[in-house]
Amino acid sequence: MDKNKQAIDLLQDGNIEKAVQLFTEVIEENPKDPVGYVNFANVLISIGETARAESFLKKAIELDDQAAATFYSYGNFYFNQERYDLAVGMFEKALANGLDTNDLYYMLGMCFISMGKFSLSLPYLQRSIELDEEDVEARFQYGLALAQSESYQEAIQQLQFVIEKDPKHTDGYYNLAIAHAVTGAEPEYILSLLDKAIAIQPDHLLALNARKAVVELKESKK
Repeated sequence: MDKNKQAIDLLQDGNIEKAVQLFTEVIEENPKDPVGYVNFANVLISIGETARAESFLKKAIELDDQAAATFYSYGNFYFNQERYDLAVGMFEKALANGLDTNDLYYMLGMCFISMGKFSLSLPYLQRSIELDEEDVEARFQYGLALAQSESYQEAIQQLQFVIEKDPKHTDGYYNLAIAHAVTGAEPEYILSLLDKAIAIQPDHLLALNARKAVVELKESKK
């Protein structure tokens, strides 16, 4: 097993000190290989040393300004700092340099969601679930973005898929209930979805408040 792989395994196991040691050796042995710098940057990001991490990412780009993985890591770096416009730029460079993964499209979509630009997120989130149909979180975010864009029927389809794949997805039930409420579904069905959300998470305040509102509306119509 090469040192990069060993170091990644150590990092995933939480052995950060040993991972840093191996990544340092990788850079010393291959100073012109950008992969070592990217991996070391990811370690530094994980322990909160963002300034040092950025210097390693910049070095990786100096060595290879067409390395898609470097731009992807740089995009995550900016996303974690909530600098979403800069993250979009890096993710788009990763895309332009050949990276075509579910994760990349998901992160682009999440950037636009985080900026409140829901309609712009839709093609990226749609592509993300096309590449991985079983990605429940990507499909959930796609459903939310559709709802925010007032495409409620399409949102319902996606959120229904979410709760079928993950019957414990509290927010899936809650948002599905809201989408059905907006489209005029029967109160009993809306309440059934909210009850499932509350059964999973009894302190889900949004679901509790929504349930109270639906019950009060029903009572007022009697």
